[in-house]
Amino acid sequence: MTNRTAIITGGLAGIGLATARLLHSAGHTVAIGARRGDDTSLQDMARDKIGADVFVAPLDVRQRGSVSAFCTSVKNQFGTPQILVNAAGVTRHQTVSDHDLDAWDDVIETNLTGTFLMIHACLPDMMASGWGRIVNIASTAATSAVADHPAYCASKSGVLGLSRAVALEGAPHGVTCTTVSPTWVETEMLRESATTMATQNGTTQADEIAALARANPQNRLVQPDEVAAIVAFLCSDAAPGLTMEDIQINAGAHW
Repeated sequence: MTNRTAIITGGLAGIGLATARLLHSAGHTVAIGARRGDDTSLQDMARDKIGADVFVAPLDVRQRGSVSAFCTSVKNQFGTPQILVNAAGVTRHQTVSDHDLDAWDDVIETNLTGTFLMIHACLPDMMASGWGRIVNIASTAATSAVADHPAYCASKSGVLGLSRAVALEGAPHGVTCTTVSPTWVETEMLRESATTMATQNGTTQADEIAALARANPQNRLVQPDEVAAIVAFLCSDAAPGLTMEDIQINAGAHW
């Protein structure tokens, strides 16, 4: 397999970390950007779980300057990134009526604007080189919403539309763009949401996680490695015709 430079945002946890590990094992140079990318303990964790040569640096996808600095650093050290996986994401467990406006901005800017800024920084070089793979982590929430995650649902719906536009722009230049939309995945984000629900319902985090698993027709939670496997395939030479698609990993559950 050709060694390519791959950027993974939000690559220090959950789906991002699993994807970084799999792409590294496939022979790619992996560059992880995350808000906590300057945390030396997390850098050590990434090197332990992925490989000693993994690149980890601070990246706030909400900020144009941070995106530019990170992408420039990766390009100068490893060459033009030809794989981009946008896995950075946040949510807030709030209703529409009572939503904190700063929290709304944080979710939209991280999940949607951040995805755009990363693509904006990487797409021109991909098109110029005649090869590129962009995979955006969306969610089944983009098409099947619930009332208490409105910002998350809205942001992920936006990611679907953005991805289709990118796919059309990149198609004549060998660049694909797809979305992968999981249902609940057993990640730190899920555990944080379960803690919030437990506080509201007078239960425990374990009770809420178990309830989410029972609500799934497969009676389980999707695992990060399952999502990473699909992402890795979409980033490979085996998937040149897969673009403008949303692949749902729902285990039978719509949310």
